[in-house]
Amino acid sequence: MSTGQRPRLLFVSPRFLFPMDQGGKIRSGNTLMGMKGGAFEIEMASPAPPDIARYAPEIEASCDRFVSWPEQAPSRVRRALALGSALPVAVATDRSSAGSACVAAALARKPDVVVVDFPHADVLMPPRVDAALVMFTHNVEAEIFERHATRATGLWRLVWADQSRKMTRFEGETLRRFDSVIAVSDRDAAALTKRYGLPAVEAIDTGVDLDFFATNPPGPGPAPDGGTVVFTATMSWPANVEGIHYLLDEVWPILLRTRPGLKATIIGRNPPASLSEKIAARGLNVTLTGFVDDIRPYVAAADVYVIPLWVGSGTRIKAFEAMAMGRPVVSTSLGVEGLNVTHDEHFLRADNTPDFAAAILSLLDDRARRVRIAAAARALMEAQFSWAVVARQFESICLRALERRSPSRI
Repeated sequence: MSTGQRPRLLFVSPRFLFPMDQGGKIRSGNTLMGMKGGAFEIEMASPAPPDIARYAPEIEASCDRFVSWPEQAPSRVRRALALGSALPVAVATDRSSAGSACVAAALARKPDVVVVDFPHADVLMPPRVDAALVMFTHNVEAEIFERHATRATGLWRLVWADQSRKMTRFEGETLRRFDSVIAVSDRDAAALTKRYGLPAVEAIDTGVDLDFFATNPPGPGPAPDGGTVVFTATMSWPANVEGIHYLLDEVWPILLRTRPGLKATIIGRNPPASLSEKIAARGLNVTLTGFVDDIRPYVAAADVYVIPLWVGSGTRIKAFEAMAMGRPVVSTSLGVEGLNVTHDEHFLRADNTPDFAAAILSLLDDRARRVRIAAAARALMEAQFSWAVVARQFESICLRALERRSPSRI
């Protein structure tokens, strides 16, 4: 700006970012914290819970001004009714008259750059905005629905296919109206560019808090018949639930043949009854913790970190957190999609049941291999991936978007 005042950035999120216990919240929250005090004066607009006061330190660390509307999770009835909407359910249920009014008031203060967090949040925006518009897309949203449709059966296959068509249309129309689109990997940037013919898609890296997720080298190893594997995720997300059912149904019986004392710890809020009932019925040594304030003690106590995912998009921050802590990772290709990691150097890739079981057993049986892979992964995190670097990448993209929109305002 010609006055010397910092340009103003409005960050619009459809989710309250704190606690940072999900991938998108972790990425957005840490990016904003890294940008605070930098090139932009930052205002954030999002829904907020009744106990917002407890998150005052996190809010202050991430923005200069925070405005909000009451947080309200969509009911099952509302989600069911949204199936008849022209919009995908995930988008239709983010509509909020209070949210739109809050965003409109923030826009009236004339920000120079507006960042919309996730395409869903565009339903809170007016048709026209007098500012540089940047979309922060954490996934290729339509791709998630397509992958669900491919794996689903019966009526659910039809539901996912219908949602996929709606998301493809909505995502394309939404992204095309933005001056710049930020993707979370080069792979996603290329996919969005090709799928929707977008002129300006730029990628940022996935970061990890290397101080918080301090390295914790593997110990001497488990007993010959035991060991512990761990997985962290939001257990209300269908893809994560499917992954754990796969682990228990397909992989676990193979593991128990040689390690009957093997344990698993599944960390994440809202695990469904289907999982707890299966674990109880089979007498499995598997713990569902539900939400925990700090995942680190559970990850540190494990021998192997697993990512048995078959559906998703974007990048899994959980993989980098485990690697930063010095825990060897076994993952499907999709589980590390978009991350710059190498099989048998930074993690073990396994895309079928025999390979997944064999990879876990190889790490439990071979301490030297566990140590080698864990050390290489931690070294990679330290060399290339920190939230400070990601924040600078994000800030630079926003500045370029502003320059293209209005060169005189920088």
